[in-house]
Amino acid sequence: MSRALIIDGTRVHDDGDCYVIAEIGHNHQGSVEKAKELFRAAKDCGVDAVKLQKRSNRTLYTRAMYESPYDNENSFGATYGAHREALEFGWDQYVELKQYAAGIGVTFFATAFDVESADFLAKLDVPAYKIASGDLNNVPLLAHVARIGKPVIVSTGGGSMEDVQRAHDTVMAINPRLCLLQCTASYPAEPADMNLRVIATFRERYPDTVVGLSDHQNGIAMADIAYILGARVIEKHFTLNRASKGTDHAYSLEPEGMRKLVRDLRRVRVALGSGAKTPLAVEKKPLFKMGKKLVAARGLKAGHVLSAVDVAIKSPNDGLPPYQLPSVLGRTLRRDLAEDDTIAFEDLR
Repeated sequence: MSRALIIDGTRVHDDGDCYVIAEIGHNHQGSVEKAKELFRAAKDCGVDAVKLQKRSNRTLYTRAMYESPYDNENSFGATYGAHREALEFGWDQYVELKQYAAGIGVTFFATAFDVESADFLAKLDVPAYKIASGDLNNVPLLAHVARIGKPVIVSTGGGSMEDVQRAHDTVMAINPRLCLLQCTASYPAEPADMNLRVIATFRERYPDTVVGLSDHQNGIAMADIAYILGARVIEKHFTLNRASKGTDHAYSLEPEGMRKLVRDLRRVRVALGSGAKTPLAVEKKPLFKMGKKLVAARGLKAGHVLSAVDVAIKSPNDGLPPYQLPSVLGRTLRRDLAEDDTIAFEDLR
């Protein structure tokens, strides 16, 4: 089996471009119109997919947590439950957003935080499912989502290799359409905490599984490094304004940053090349001026035996290369050469 995953008709594989997911999360602040703005801006940046987060808040949290006071500058409600409900879209809103995404040509799916939300998304028929780091050990949810039969993208923040193995085995036993994302569950993540080499570890341990990065670092450089290490899916939080109300905006990319991230990931793929060192056609003109050849250091007569003082190394590069110097020394000229005349093998005997 090759390492590949098809998400909504796009084949994600080692030899292709990185699949970029703009994580909208709840940066829409509970507004469908703002969500559409985010979708359009992300599409214009060149991302492959936009993603929301779906929670069944009443059943997801304990009563104590749901009813706990939530009074801070990022709150959208007096209690944590009210805050979460203010940011949650219902059925009609999801249908509207799915249709909008299809109309502008960007893939749309969501993170399922619980079984009820997974069933909600299954009814909506989204093309893929995300599992957050907090559910890496939630085997019942992993198995339930795997049985839906769509690609399952699992973040692994906070997990051990044993946790990752358990999640991998749970999904793969039911549904082989799995992607594992290296992730640091810190918001934002410091570079020293990202441990990007885990990407290579995942690729070696799971040779049939697409690997990627859920990137919570403030910046775009880590995604390029992740691609070089073998990541073929990058998830990055996205906002229109990093100063907006909400905890996720501060470590999200604005459109300029997302455009650069997508651009640079495309550049990295082609820049890596084949690994074979060969001259390129684009190098010919510059090296004509910069490269060197063997020429006569002074006027020389036919019958002269060439010595080191008779040969100079000068540009342009349209004659014998300097590494041929030992091959011409001690040879006899067949014809006269003026200063700077190119030395050719046919001039020697």
